[in-house]
Amino acid sequence: MNYGKKGVQDKQKALRSTSAKWGKKFALTFFNVILIAAVSACVLVLSAGFGVFRGIIDTAPDIGNINVQPTSFSTFVYDIDGNQTAKLIAENSNRIPVTMDMIPRNLAHAFVAIEDERFYEHNGIDIKGIIRAGVRGITSGRFSEGASTITQQLLKNNVFTDWTKESRGLSISKVKRKLQEQYLALELEKASTKDEILLNYMNSINLGQNTLGVQAASQRYFNKSVSELTLSECAVIASITQNPSRYNPISHPEENEGRRAKVLKNMLEQEYITQAEYDAAIADDVYARIQTTNEEVETTSINTYFVDALTEDVLEDLVAAGYNETQAYTLLYTGGLKIYSTQDPKIQAICDEVFNNEENYPANVKWYLNYELTIEKKNGEMENHSTEMFREYYRQENRSFNLIYASKEEAQEAIDAYKEAVLASGDEVYAENITLTPQPQVSLVVEDQSTGAVVAMVGGRGTKEGSRTLNRATDSARQPGSTFKVIADYAPALDNAGLTLATVQNDAPFNYADGTPVRNWYGEAYRGICTLRQGIQDSLNIVAVKTLTQITPRLGFDYLQNFGISTLVESQEINGKIYTDIHQSLALGGITIGVTNEELNAAYAAIANHGTYIKPKLYNTVVDQQGNVILDNTQPESKQVIKETTAFLLTDAMVDVVTKGTGKAVNFGSMAIAGKTGTTSDYNDVWFSGFTPYYTATTWAGFDNNIKLSGDEKNLAKKLWRAVMSQIHEDLPNEPFSVPPGIVTATVCAKSGKLPIPGLCDGTLNTEYFADGTVPTESCNVHYQGPICQYSGQPATEWCPFKVDGVLELLPAENASLQTGSPTAPANTCPHSAELMSSPEHGAIIEQQQNEINQRAIAAQQAALEAQQAAEQAQQPAQ
Repeated sequence: MNYGKKGVQDKQKALRSTSAKWGKKFALTFFNVILIAAVSACVLVLSAGFGVFRGIIDTAPDIGNINVQPTSFSTFVYDIDGNQTAKLIAENSNRIPVTMDMIPRNLAHAFVAIEDERFYEHNGIDIKGIIRAGVRGITSGRFSEGASTITQQLLKNNVFTDWTKESRGLSISKVKRKLQEQYLALELEKASTKDEILLNYMNSINLGQNTLGVQAASQRYFNKSVSELTLSECAVIASITQNPSRYNPISHPEENEGRRAKVLKNMLEQEYITQAEYDAAIADDVYARIQTTNEEVETTSINTYFVDALTEDVLEDLVAAGYNETQAYTLLYTGGLKIYSTQDPKIQAICDEVFNNEENYPANVKWYLNYELTIEKKNGEMENHSTEMFREYYRQENRSFNLIYASKEEAQEAIDAYKEAVLASGDEVYAENITLTPQPQVSLVVEDQSTGAVVAMVGGRGTKEGSRTLNRATDSARQPGSTFKVIADYAPALDNAGLTLATVQNDAPFNYADGTPVRNWYGEAYRGICTLRQGIQDSLNIVAVKTLTQITPRLGFDYLQNFGISTLVESQEINGKIYTDIHQSLALGGITIGVTNEELNAAYAAIANHGTYIKPKLYNTVVDQQGNVILDNTQPESKQVIKETTAFLLTDAMVDVVTKGTGKAVNFGSMAIAGKTGTTSDYNDVWFSGFTPYYTATTWAGFDNNIKLSGDEKNLAKKLWRAVMSQIHEDLPNEPFSVPPGIVTATVCAKSGKLPIPGLCDGTLNTEYFADGTVPTESCNVHYQGPICQYSGQPATEWCPFKVDGVLELLPAENASLQTGSPTAPANTCPHSAELMSSPEHGAIIEQQQNEINQRAIAAQQAALEAQQAAEQAQQPAQ
């Protein structure tokens, strides 16, 4: 600095300079402008930022309208004793809500210790955690450490549920969601207690193995309630939530073990547990228990045939109640419903034990193969091979090939040979599916006929490979065979057509309307005059067909529909051909589609229930999560399909089936039993439908591919029916079938079904049950007393030259015009007429007939003499 005179003068001059003054003023003004602009920009930025923030907050859900409680829950099925029998779950719904008093303190503390150590201190946002995560992100270059509180995680899981769809890295949508999440976390903390937030969190989180919430996880990993978890087990579950796949204790026990150690260490450091508790938990071999539990759970995770059928019924009833199919499915599998079924655990256990016991089946089990193969060709293309292609390949060598093998090894040999034939050089097997099902297959339905409740069901034999697979009790329509005789022929005949159990049909050669002969199951033999009772007892085909023909197939068809058979075809075009089940072969169960076990059993249950049909039910009520009954099936659809007296008459006739007819093999002796066998003409299907005063049961056996049964396989339905029903009734009182009002007895002639003629019907008298008002009023028209033609053996005409007095038994066709009870000759008489006797040739004809009579007499005398000599020789002592 120059402080001389000259320097001072220069300084004064500079201060007085006009240009200098303006320069300073300009600089000051420019600075002020810049400052004002900067301040304004800051204000604008802050205002815009606040506006954007306010907009983001304003678009956040209203805390008063959001629900942080989980919304998708498992549905449970219970039997009649209140035991849980199944859990129905869909993806993201395997959740079982619990209350805070069920949560062990160690479990709550484990989650807090590992997920949000300042949970009980912050107000929804952990500022320290955010700063810590930010510092570590800056220093490491990786912003991977989270700072979300339990409150924020709850919101993310139950409110911001689409966060998993966000792209990686920073984005406007992610920032917006994070700001809304933090804002709502603050608001939620004001509206809820810490325990409420923590409980909803523990009921919501994904804990692997398709489990949501701590109760579902506890049952899946430890097969017990969450309230019973030990400290070690609590730590296992708390370890999963950060990465349910990586820390899955079943598939990655080592990873979970490391995470569990950190959980326990945090709990120790945060003074939730003592050193002794820590040491004991660390030493616990918890993962061995998890693997054991996993094996047990895996075997019970597949639903039973009963539950499969139950779910189908509930879905159908939900749709009928007004839900669409999607809504019904969602409600069933994610609605947290409680389904109270009709299943009786004791009866179901009996059925399962009998049907799973291989000793109850023929010794040489057969195997039905379904095979699928995918080949990756040398050029990378995929080539699929179906079961049909496999079958056609072997049918080139053997046209009767039917995919049935005598052993699994034999089937595998055929598979290996097929692969060798279809794999070219460079080809590889990409995938194959081999299914071997034991044969013959079986099904069973047991129903309490008084309520319509299905108490037990078996849909097949062998290992059940999945839920909602083929259920042969409800899904397979098979030909019913002779079981239809009772409900299609005799029920309408007795109920509406004026026939009785004493009504007779002639078991003799008979053709359908198209000329096809009706065959009896026992061959070409015929039994002559038979009552309807005998037709039921011995399952006589011709008697059944004649009966349906007499009452008309239309009437039989209508009764079957009333009995609940829904698979009948009235008129349907299939491949250009019209099919109908309204025809004569309906009498023997010959129908287009077939019938299910469940529906056939319900028809017989209607007879057992005094003629009242009740639609079979597998559940009583379905209750939603709030306890409201949304489906009430306690009083299912019912209707009177036959008179009570008709039901008794059919029952009494079917008692004969069991005591002395085709069903004797099912009679276990300590209970009144009525039932009917069923066999198709080629032994493709065998059935037994029967009932006691307590239960109705139907068994079926046959091959899945509909080939013929042979040997002991033909008796399988009866054998299984007896094995099951004898055990079911072991402790039940032996009750007879009750006789309803309106049933009377009367003595009739067994050959005509009508009132006996004294002196003529003495050897054929029979006492029969009748519905009041149906006792015959006409006299026997089978037994005839009067002049008989020696030549023809028929009632003689007045012109007959060979008359002798005697008694005849006439077939129904021969006595059609005989005046009831009259000793005069019927219209169907001997060939001697006025025209014959007045013809010029009558002398020669009569002479010829006399010779024939004489020859027959001589032959008869000779036969009698030979018989006498044989008898005398038989009486002589041996030499």
